[in-house]
Amino acid sequence: MNKSLKVGVIGYSGNSKEPPVSDLVQVCLNLGEELGRRYTVFTGGRDGVMELVCKGVSNVGGLSIGVLPWDGSDANEYNSLVINTGLDFQMRSFILVKSVDVVVSIGGEIGTAIEILVSYANRKPVILLRGTGGWTDRVVQTLIDGKYLDNRKMAEIYQAWSVQEVIEILESLR
Repeated sequence: MNKSLKVGVIGYSGNSKEPPVSDLVQVCLNLGEELGRRYTVFTGGRDGVMELVCKGVSNVGGLSIGVLPWDGSDANEYNSLVINTGLDFQMRSFILVKSVDVVVSIGGEIGTAIEILVSYANRKPVILLRGTGGWTDRVVQTLIDGKYLDNRKMAEIYQAWSVQEVIEILESLR
């Protein structure tokens, strides 16, 4: 167990009862539980993937920290701790990325794409949980040598096809 490793989870926001989030409920809960048993988990602290992962973390008594935009009034109930940044969504993402050692991406729209790029620019490894849609799957088409976002090769972008593969990659990074 390495609770000192800080893992950020990024991905779709939105109602967990509607696609695309509703298609990812079980994988997000499983990921949250597995991460919560081993690591400190950071998310954007809101709905969608963030809420489901935090619920999984909560299910196993783990620690999840939500880094919220604005006043944090839209925090999900499963955050162990909420940080109200007072900042907009994009600036909040910088704080989230700067606070973690590695990022796991699940689906996601433009905010997730920004977080993937910010993670890379800050030399943080990113694990793409493939098959979850959105920018997590789309960004693969742009990778150099299947694992970098540009020729500087600042941080590796890993690809996992299951929660177990995510955990294996995280363990290899310790």
